[in-house]
Parts: sequence; structure tokens; C-alpha cells
Amino acid sequence: MVASDMLLVVAAALIDDRGRVLLQQRPPGKPMAGLWEFPGGKIEPGERPEAALARELHEELGISLDPSGLTPLAFASEPLGGRHLLLLLYTLRAWEGEPAAHHATALRWVTPAEMRGMAMPPADVPLVEALVGRG
Repeated sequence: MVASDMLLVVAAALIDDRGRVLLQQRPPGKPMAGLWEFPGGKIEPGERPEAALARELHEELGISLDPSGLTPLAFASEPLGGRHLLLLLYTLRAWEGEPAAHHATALRWVTPAEMRGMAMPPADVPLVEALVGRG
């Protein structure tokens, strides 16, 4: 596999003061429409993962954050069509602004245990257990 076959993606588990995590629902017309996922997106060439995630969260949710507040939690590795997805999950407990669904159908705050029963993309599913284990 060459580097061009690798899709590098970052995502965040925004955690509120009650321990709930923010998920967004993929919109109609997109691959895996209707599934619930951690907000985030692709890392652009030359971009650091934390900077990419800060950019993506601003675009998707309208929030601002200090990238130093991102804490690496887990990663997932999944085949995706003819490519391979490497998803880096960070936790985030402090941000500015109220998250809003700019590119998603809906947002939902759920406990890590509630995520176990939700329809999620294959790469997100193993990351749920990392959050449940943090309890």
C-alpha cells in the first residue's frame, strides 16, 4: 500500500460537563447517510492532525478551540473502498461557542454507553469502547 491509498481522518469526542459525547448524523446524499459519527474530517497535505481537527470542528460545528486542548484517545484502521482509512480520535472538553449542525442532519449528546446501540460507521464503532472504558 502506498501513502496515496491511505485516507487520514481526525475526529473528536466533545465531552460536556455531564460526561456526554456529541455525535452528528451524516446527511442524505453522503456515503453512510443517516449514521451517527464523531465530528471531524480529512487531514490536508502538510497539516498537523490537531490543526486539521480544529479547522474541521470550526467548519462543521461553528466552534473554536485551542488545539493543545485535544487529547489523543484511540485510533481505528478500516478498509474503505480501494483505500484504507486511518481515523485518529481525540477528546475535547473545552471549546468556545455552541455546537451547531452546519454539515450534519442533526446533533445529539449521548453517554458513551448509549453509543453502543447507535448505528455508526464501521471505523467509529471500536472507538466507542475506548470512551466507555474511560467512564
